[in-house]
Amino acid sequence: MRKKKVEIGDFAEIRKLGALTLSPSGKKAAFTVTKGSLKENKYLTDIWVYDEARETPLFRLTAGEDGSAPVFEDETHIIFAADRKKRYEKDVFGSKTVMNRISLQGGEAEEAFVLPFSASMLTHVRDDLWICGGRRNITLPDPSGMSEAEKEKARKQLEEEKDYEVFDELPFWFNGRGIINKQRTGLFLCNTAENTRELLSDPYFDLEGFCLNEAHTRLAYWGSRFETVNLHRSCLYLRDLGSGSTDEVRLNGRYQVEDARFFGDELIFAGTTGEAYGTSESVSFFRVLPEGSTEFIAKPDISIGAVGSDVAGRGSTAYAKDGFYYICTRGYRSDYEYIGADGKAEVILANDSIISAASGTRDDLFFIGMEKDRAQELYRKKNGKIQKLTDFNKKYFDTHRTARTEHFTFTDPAGTEIDGWVLYPADFNPEKTYPGILNVHGGPRSAYGEGFFHEMQYWAGCGYICFFCNPRGSSGKGDEFADIRGERFGVFDYSDIMQFTDEVLRRVPQIDPGRLGMTGGSYGGFMANWIIGHTDRFKAVASCRSISNYISKCLTTDIGYYHNLSQMKTDPWTMPREMWAHSPLAYADKAVTPTLFIQSDEDYRCWMGDAVQMYQALLLHGVPARMCLFHGENHELSRSGKPKHRVRRIREITEWFGKYLSES
Repeated sequence: MRKKKVEIGDFAEIRKLGALTLSPSGKKAAFTVTKGSLKENKYLTDIWVYDEARETPLFRLTAGEDGSAPVFEDETHIIFAADRKKRYEKDVFGSKTVMNRISLQGGEAEEAFVLPFSASMLTHVRDDLWICGGRRNITLPDPSGMSEAEKEKARKQLEEEKDYEVFDELPFWFNGRGIINKQRTGLFLCNTAENTRELLSDPYFDLEGFCLNEAHTRLAYWGSRFETVNLHRSCLYLRDLGSGSTDEVRLNGRYQVEDARFFGDELIFAGTTGEAYGTSESVSFFRVLPEGSTEFIAKPDISIGAVGSDVAGRGSTAYAKDGFYYICTRGYRSDYEYIGADGKAEVILANDSIISAASGTRDDLFFIGMEKDRAQELYRKKNGKIQKLTDFNKKYFDTHRTARTEHFTFTDPAGTEIDGWVLYPADFNPEKTYPGILNVHGGPRSAYGEGFFHEMQYWAGCGYICFFCNPRGSSGKGDEFADIRGERFGVFDYSDIMQFTDEVLRRVPQIDPGRLGMTGGSYGGFMANWIIGHTDRFKAVASCRSISNYISKCLTTDIGYYHNLSQMKTDPWTMPREMWAHSPLAYADKAVTPTLFIQSDEDYRCWMGDAVQMYQALLLHGVPARMCLFHGENHELSRSGKPKHRVRRIREITEWFGKYLSES
């Protein structure tokens, strides 16, 4: 059987795994499996379970749900969110969350309980007690204590005001959430038998995470409390679930808490320390002392999180019940590591996989991984041996010709080793010449690896040789390598990328240097805009969700007022010339490269205003430019946008390259 080429819509066929969670015993794993439907223009998510005690260990529990994460209530029941009967439409008072219960033994799911807010992080405490985050607008009246007449009156008043928004805090909008002014996620203790909910946190507190000790008698929770500007300095609280007493840990406005875990009754948290113009991204570990102060434990110089892909869930810190576990990037691969109360780190899992989620212990660990040039599957490491538990994507790879990734390293001008890759077409002929596409990742604290990346596989199938690297600024090699803030931004990274391009052309003489294209999104979009103002070696560029003007971006986007100021290490009033000097728009008058801009109108992370400025500047200077603006999409267009929009995005880029990189 002749294998098929990778097609433009094949991302919808690739199964994407996520939301990995284990039963209380740690012997059963539940997770979601998502596929796209181009016909219906949406995604369909099933819940699957692995139970080694069953004759058929792997089985589908639900089909076509809304993507909510499964939660084990006990060893035999799972709770998940879905309004199957469509009885709870969102109204002016906000959303409701319908939780369903289903048995692992089979049968239909039944409605378990309803929470009067958009719920997240649902965690079972015991019996009928649950803890969760609840998203709500703190200025809206609480309808639970109103009569029907009062509800109707309040509803009419809110309906009259729905056509305008009032902003009085930062951030007032957020990518993927929309307008968030005066919205907070509170911490709730819910009794589902009595249908009661107790708000444990202050109304102005915005919950970011919580954890329980193993006995479920103590609770730690953290987040930011603000009334005007969220400065991203955490508050951390300890609560006794028996007495109800709550004590605040003395962080003194110094830390941004990333996560925390109990070692017995001792709490350890991972956090970043505060700096001017934002927080450092370097994670350290601290112990909470009995009197409520903190003690430094270790700073292992790691990049928490996983290597990215456009057909995989984003990586995150992961934990198990016996301590502090986390996923981190080492080089261009993922490790699953443990740090003890003594500050010593231990590698639990290190192999060639890109790990996006993991849960378990040293001796029995489930993880979602992505092997070289392959998509995600579920694995288990038990008694030192790794077993592949699923083959959701086997059929796709058995029937399609995929490109092969070739890794190499080179040394940059600073003497630093840089990882790079070339992705060859599946039918590569060394006697032919090919156009090339340079792809730059986002971040910049992110990293490319060797997993399956659909858009580059598709371009390879179209006859392009794709190449990509992890320049200075990327994750995986420590803070010094990743720190390109201030005067280094657009300098060290650009130098590495240009040297990498030279190295690829030297190693792969089949690439025609007169037919080079370049693309990238987010930080990669910044680099696309920067490149066209600094070189004419690329004949076409596709700039996605880009950055062009740091002065405007830091004052319009959701994270600009702290993250972008931190990248620049200054602000528009203190050092405006320096901010402008590191803005691609400052060099737009030097550009000659035809440039396509891909943008979403609900992308509040890299707001469309930056793309519009760069697009207009190019046209005013006689440079061919085109902009494709997607309505109703945000910063995640290329990873989780509507399937038809994702196809159109790739088609726009492909046709742009086809127009300018074809043989003359």
